[in-house]
Amino acid sequence: MTKFALNELGRYIVALAWMTINTYLFVSAFIELDTSKRNFYLRVIVKDGLAWARASAAVLNFNCMLILLTMCRNLLSSIRGLGCGHSVLRLLDKHVTFHKYIAYMICLQTAIHIVAHVFNVEFFISSYESDDRLVERLNMFEDSDNDTYLNPIRDTNAVPVVVLWKLASGVTGAVITLCLILMVSSSTELIRRSYFEVFWYSHHLFVIFYIGLILHGIEGIVRFQSNVEDHDPEVCSKNLTAWEDIESQCSTPPHFVPFGMNTWKWVVGPIFLYLIERFIRFYRSFQAVKIIKVVNHPSKVIEIQMKKAGFHHEAGQYIFLKCPKLSHLEWHPFTLTSAPEDDFFSVHIRIVGDWTGGLAKEFNGDGKEARSLADMPRLAVDGPFGTASSDVFKYPVVMCIGAGIGVTPFASVLKSIWHQHNQNTVNPLVKKVYFFWICPDTNAFEWFTDLLQYLEDRMVATGNADFLEYNIYLTRGWGPNMARTIFLREDEEEDIITGLQQKTKYGRPEWKGIFSQVARNHPRTNIGVFFCGPAVLSHQLHKEANEHSNDAEGVKFFYNKENF
Repeated sequence: MTKFALNELGRYIVALAWMTINTYLFVSAFIELDTSKRNFYLRVIVKDGLAWARASAAVLNFNCMLILLTMCRNLLSSIRGLGCGHSVLRLLDKHVTFHKYIAYMICLQTAIHIVAHVFNVEFFISSYESDDRLVERLNMFEDSDNDTYLNPIRDTNAVPVVVLWKLASGVTGAVITLCLILMVSSSTELIRRSYFEVFWYSHHLFVIFYIGLILHGIEGIVRFQSNVEDHDPEVCSKNLTAWEDIESQCSTPPHFVPFGMNTWKWVVGPIFLYLIERFIRFYRSFQAVKIIKVVNHPSKVIEIQMKKAGFHHEAGQYIFLKCPKLSHLEWHPFTLTSAPEDDFFSVHIRIVGDWTGGLAKEFNGDGKEARSLADMPRLAVDGPFGTASSDVFKYPVVMCIGAGIGVTPFASVLKSIWHQHNQNTVNPLVKKVYFFWICPDTNAFEWFTDLLQYLEDRMVATGNADFLEYNIYLTRGWGPNMARTIFLREDEEEDIITGLQQKTKYGRPEWKGIFSQVARNHPRTNIGVFFCGPAVLSHQLHKEANEHSNDAEGVKFFYNKENF
């Protein structure tokens, strides 16, 4: 087995199990609908259309059950707190990725389901033009109460489009599909990063989606034969005259009943769990949050320090914030930048959108200085929730990599690691930290370097200068004048941009060489790689982590990416 496969074995097992269940549900439903006696007469009219529709529906039920569970954050955080091993924790960190995979499967099966039922409606209508005596008999078949018919379309001159809008399944299907399109299209990276409010509101169409999903089969228009023991369709279909012979085994007419509503059986459990999840959020929204300090950092970043009764967090966790003055519905996720050892919790918020811009205005008013604490708007806090960065203390050697504002999780992590490392009564697992920060411009340095300066001073004072090795990269934003200044002041002790003793590097890191060097420095070691930043760089780092996991030397890199 390749190094890549070994490093991702747990993920592959779960993905394989999920695909196996999906395949089994689809194939078993298709075979049952395509071969069973109870659907014999229905297949005479709609052919394979029913099998494709019901098979895709079986997969849809399963995935619509799973997709809610992946977003039960309190449930996932509770599981993380049980002391699970590396493999389980890494799987929990992939919950957003699995959420996306499940959404893609729902889209695929929805498309199959829609196409199949469009053909089914066409087959039902066109069957009235058939010269087949069996089809004619089935179309005319109904009892006095009109409850055992097979063809739900009784109008021989019906128009398919009109029929679809007259059926409950057609209307609910259209609503479900529209909600799905809006939710998926608004979940793209561009929309989520630039127009989070659009993503947030459109994603709550899942409420309408599930209502429509549960009611989709309420009309029961697709039916199967319920009395195959008394009326064998495979025998009786070949001798229609025997249906009228009271002494014949086919004298008992076929009886057709609807398949019924089955989706609710799949989703009622996850819906209940998700309702508990939302109740917890609703309860937390009324808990008092005290704002103790607001700091305006350069580069349009504001820091909010808060206190809340009973609030405890771990390094690297995140919370959801709501400002009722801006919106009673919007919750936005932010990584905690305070350490658990601090007597407060804090977040750093970059002002990039309408909500963050509105929040900054509420804190600052029209001036540049923050308002008095008494005039601050009320905030609601939900969380904290666990992320990949929470597992940083499970590895003896750690590589923390942040890109731009993605450095925020490591503010909490680095401070907490230092607190634990500096306590004589504690023997922390983490022995060495490699920190990498890649920034697109010099302005981004201005607020985080304060923390690095603090850590640098403490390490020098305590003789632990080798514990943290950090590297800062500036990828762009310098011109000829700055380049000349950098060259002339290269021999100075402090970096001219950050003021740190560690000099800033210019350009992008050469990751292959970096991973090779770290592997040579720590043979026979499990090394945790933690990243927060853009997907393109994430793929590169993930690849390097897998390629440099060397069984011969015993080095294993475990890649972890922030997802929330």
